[in-house]
Amino acid sequence: MNYDVKDLKLNAKGKDRIEWAERDMPVLRGIRARFEKKKPLKGVTIAACLHVTTETANLMRTLKAGGANAVLCASNPLSTQDDVAAALVKTYKIPVFAINGEDNKTYYKHLNAALDTNPDITMDDGADLVSVLHSKRKKQGETLLGSTEETTTGVIRLKALAAEGLLQFPVIAVNDAATKHFFDNRYGTGQSTLDGIIRATNRLIAGSIFVVSGYGWCGKGLAMRAGGHGASVVVCEVDPIRALEAVMDGFRVMPIADAAKIGDFFCTVTGDINVIRKEHFKVMKDGAIVSNSGHFNVELDLDGLKALSKSKKLIRDAVMEYTLKSNGRRIHVLAEGRLVNLACAEGHPASVMDMSFANQALGAEYLVNTAAKLENKVYVVPEKIDADIATMKLKSLGVKMDKLTKEQEIYLSSWEMGT
Repeated sequence: MNYDVKDLKLNAKGKDRIEWAERDMPVLRGIRARFEKKKPLKGVTIAACLHVTTETANLMRTLKAGGANAVLCASNPLSTQDDVAAALVKTYKIPVFAINGEDNKTYYKHLNAALDTNPDITMDDGADLVSVLHSKRKKQGETLLGSTEETTTGVIRLKALAAEGLLQFPVIAVNDAATKHFFDNRYGTGQSTLDGIIRATNRLIAGSIFVVSGYGWCGKGLAMRAGGHGASVVVCEVDPIRALEAVMDGFRVMPIADAAKIGDFFCTVTGDINVIRKEHFKVMKDGAIVSNSGHFNVELDLDGLKALSKSKKLIRDAVMEYTLKSNGRRIHVLAEGRLVNLACAEGHPASVMDMSFANQALGAEYLVNTAAKLENKVYVVPEKIDADIATMKLKSLGVKMDKLTKEQEIYLSSWEMGT
């Protein structure tokens, strides 16, 4: 078995942590039990480019239980948990190509190592495997059944590819499932991002001004959690509907040019490039803390900040202090501008990833069964899969809900019955 991980001696610690996360993933456990009996993925090779965490490990175990030949590489150089990677290889016999802190060259070497397994299905978190298939390995892309995509940024890239008529295979947008973005993006990102910022800085959130750039589901979750910690939350948005929603939710809304002058903490969650730029760094307070929880580090103009600075030094683990030439103010960037919730903490809690990765597992099964009938487009997760996952999650929580009576069903489906 080919693999490339930091140290297999980390296996025991990783195994314990994987089992700890598994306890909080009842939906995925239920899917795994069915997969072990039915083997719906038998003979299918799946290459996954995801954050190498305890939760991802349980997804990989589920895919293998379903009969798949599963291989994993990292979707971010700083998010890999090396003990988890070791346990996947040593205990669970799943090939992994991921080392925390790997450089760009190694990162792409690992992507290609995963694709060298000639997968039938790819799983992406940011569309990097799909991008390589459409640029460097086009011939290989023609043979795929399809792909699944975990995150907003990846879905945006894939829809752009499909709009140009260049997408080579169908893609299931797992991110767009209600049981994914309503919960993972909002509650998972909200909690884990704040967790990462607090772990990295040990700063008090209460009483501060916390600037959130982007008010999609991730931004909503982060603003909610920062407000809950006692911060005065400022939201920066370009979409008038989302900006209005932020106002109605009780937050101040203003351009980043104005927010930059007053913020103590900044976090971008937009999926776009250069959200915080040179002109914004110039006017920030001394000691401002800047982070990103969007998929790629391009949301922060770090080259611009470097050009403005006379020096930089690592002041704490994952905290880089830039001292500006013009006024001597210090700007602190967390985790090199990469995902702060994974680089400085452990990512989303297992209970919310339970639903996200249930969508991934069932999305792979759906592709195996239906790919031949699908066009080369980006598809949402079928409503039945979404509803089934929500039902399983409610059952695991011991929650019961109402059902429509026959009379109510007739009323809702009828046009003859008036008020």
